Amino acid sequence: MDSYDMSLAAAPDREPARQQYFMKRLREVVVKKSREYGRPLTACIKTFGCQMNAKDSEKLLGILLRAGFTASEDEASDFVLYNTCTVRDNANQRVYGRLGYLNRLKQKNPEMTIALCGCMMQEPSVVEKIKRSYRFVDLIFGTHNIFRLAELLFLCYEKKGMVVDIWDGTDQIVENLPASRKYPFKSGVNIMYGCNNFCSYCIVPYVRGRERSREPEDILAEIRALAEDGVVEVMLLGQNVNSYGKTLDVPMTFAELLRQVAEIQGLERIRFMTSHPKDLSDELIEVMGDCPKICRHLHLPLQSGSSRILKKMNRVYDKEQYLKLAAKIQKEIPDLSLTTDIIVGFPGETEEDFEETLDVVRRVRFDSAFTFIYSKRTGTPAAAMEDQVPDEVVKPRFDRLLKEVQQISSQVCGKDVGKTMTALVEGMDTHDPSLVTGRLSNNIMVHFPGDASDIGKLIPVMLTESKGFYYMGKKLP
Repeated sequence: MDSYDMSLAAAPDREPARQQYFMKRLREVVVKKSREYGRPLTACIKTFGCQMNAKDSEKLLGILLRAGFTASEDEASDFVLYNTCTVRDNANQRVYGRLGYLNRLKQKNPEMTIALCGCMMQEPSVVEKIKRSYRFVDLIFGTHNIFRLAELLFLCYEKKGMVVDIWDGTDQIVENLPASRKYPFKSGVNIMYGCNNFCSYCIVPYVRGRERSREPEDILAEIRALAEDGVVEVMLLGQNVNSYGKTLDVPMTFAELLRQVAEIQGLERIRFMTSHPKDLSDELIEVMGDCPKICRHLHLPLQSGSSRILKKMNRVYDKEQYLKLAAKIQKEIPDLSLTTDIIVGFPGETEEDFEETLDVVRRVRFDSAFTFIYSKRTGTPAAAMEDQVPDEVVKPRFDRLLKEVQQISSQVCGKDVGKTMTALVEGMDTHDPSLVTGRLSNNIMVHFPGDASDIGKLIPVMLTESKGFYYMGKKLP
């Protein structure tokens, strides 16, 4: 029986004790290699995709640090991990392009270990392509088992050769493992995993699995610990936070969870994303309006303004329902910043359909919008639909939408000039060292004179000038 088999036999069966055991075993390997190299082993994680991926990367880095690695931003590290996204095809292409670069680095340093994880790895065709064409990759795992990094990397070091561990799905939620936060003063908190919506263009339910909510007691305990550690702002994360609690043994609404989070001492701000219009309740609007800790920002994806296209997308609401909901939100919470996602060029989209989208944009007047050209994702119902819209039709529509969105955003952003608002200072301004950059409750950025001692603080700022998509300001005592 070799070292790995003996470790496997001795490892606890239950999580997270099993991973804590393998972090210790991995640390032994890392310490040994560090002595051989005469320097610390470095680890680099590159994150592609959404804020849930960013949160996953904090967990992955925490595991690596506990195992003895030193964090690095340089991809010429001893261990490099790409945490991948697959929402759009260009995200996949970026990873393939970067892998070519890593191959050249590994040729110079054969002891380098390369790993891939995340949503892209849940696609069987992607894994087969990597096994066939990128044989220098050492470790592949998916979204459902990121908590097993220590065990899988230990196996990788002990057994040699490519290790592939992809789960089709899971009902497990494994927390209570180390994490390395990017910011000491704010943090993401997963409240649920997976998605049950199956929008016809979206691959997320296939790669993230079915919806699973964390127990409220576990969420609240995590946030209390964060607040005690100096965190003043949390972002509650889920593919569709509005449906939180439906899978719990004792169901609980997202609004109820927000109320309890808001009672935590030391916590000053609460954000959340993403919300699905079909699940946004009157109760949630009421809680957002009543609770000053909940930030005045709501991201509410539209995707299309055409009821016909929305039905093809399987969004379960139509244009008029979305307009009615947006109007109610803006009436009940007038200082709220409303942002959205819009897809241009969905299969079968006509000029009339596109004009319906422009109509919604003009009537709602979003503070900002993330606009995307439809990306065909193999395995989704939309990919097999007829009437795929040609690029020469989509691109001019996209340009028209972007122009409209930017024009409205610049007008909406300027409405608060002269007001005093509170900003959470996130860092130094990247263009002017005499300025700091803060985020307002409505998610808009403000730049104002300050220094590094302001970072992480909530500071009152007078908004003196609008720059279209951000403000310049003046710190008040």
